[in-house]
Amino acid sequence: MVDNGPWLVVGLGNPGPEYAGHRHNVGFRIVERLARTVGGSLRRHKRARAEVLEARLAGRRVVLAQPTTFMNESGSAVAALRDFYKVDVPSLVVVHDELDLPFGALRMKVGGGDNGHNGLRSIRRSLGTGEYHRLRFGVGRPPGRLDPAVFVLRDFSPSERKELDVHIERAADALEALVTEGLAQAQNQFND
Repeated sequence: MVDNGPWLVVGLGNPGPEYAGHRHNVGFRIVERLARTVGGSLRRHKRARAEVLEARLAGRRVVLAQPTTFMNESGSAVAALRDFYKVDVPSLVVVHDELDLPFGALRMKVGGGDNGHNGLRSIRRSLGTGEYHRLRFGVGRPPGRLDPAVFVLRDFSPSERKELDVHIERAADALEALVTEGLAQAQNQFND
């Protein structure tokens, strides 16, 4: 775990109210929840295409962010934030939806492939590496033959929405543990 400099926690999603409830925007919702935990809200950054909040978690400096670009162009905003705040890649956390996990399941790791996720692909292209922390939030597989790209751009189902706030709160707690206690401890506590 890197003690020097800030942590950068980036939630992925698509900007605009028409996307707010979509599965693809769960990264935004988790970062917004963590922002409320630290008593703040995200504001437009003057140099990066993102909304940010600078805060402290158990004495550690953290920058919470949401790119204002569309998901498949997230990399440019993440790279700009990394450069502006002088964040080392080992102190970067990307929060995103994951089709290969059941709804509400959490997994934290470092690195890995993009698994067809356009936001992760964009970040890898812009940073030149995929070796950053990830918090993957399970949204489940699409039913029947529904195209996964269509599925993630739909709202959560009514039954999922009943439980969603609890899962988002748990994900925000997992991020806090990752930043303050390290990956191994956070994985032991929160990985499903």
